[in-house]
Amino acid sequence: MLGNLYLRATLKITLMLLFVTGLMNDMDEVDLKEMFELYGEVKSAKVIYDKFTQKSRGFGFVEMPVDAEAEETITLLNGVTLGRKKLTVQKAEQQSGGGGGRDNRNNSNYNRNSGGRFNNDRREGNNRGGYNH
Repeated sequence: MLGNLYLRATLKITLMLLFVTGLMNDMDEVDLKEMFELYGEVKSAKVIYDKFTQKSRGFGFVEMPVDAEAEETITLLNGVTLGRKKLTVQKAEQQSGGGGGRDNRNNSNYNRNSGGRFNNDRREGNNRGGYNH
């Protein structure tokens, strides 16, 4: 036990966020956390769910406070088959900006002067459907 405490004290302790794909559909946060705790300390685990169906989207994030444990976990779990799916475990990339949805008001195909995206081109003999092409 003292050796483990000494080892943790000498390691650089920063929070590493891991991105995990290939999760089984019935896996929840508790399952994900327990799986990663086999390889080191886990601060949190989050499975991403579809907002409409409330089913897992097959990916999530795990926060591990010890870099060495996180790196070893990536090496050990990346490419492992879990059920019928192959896990991908990698360091999460930092996102720039504040997230949220896309803002297409200024750079979309929507053209207000020509009647919008669903412009009725059929009047002009164009049979390509109701979209601007």
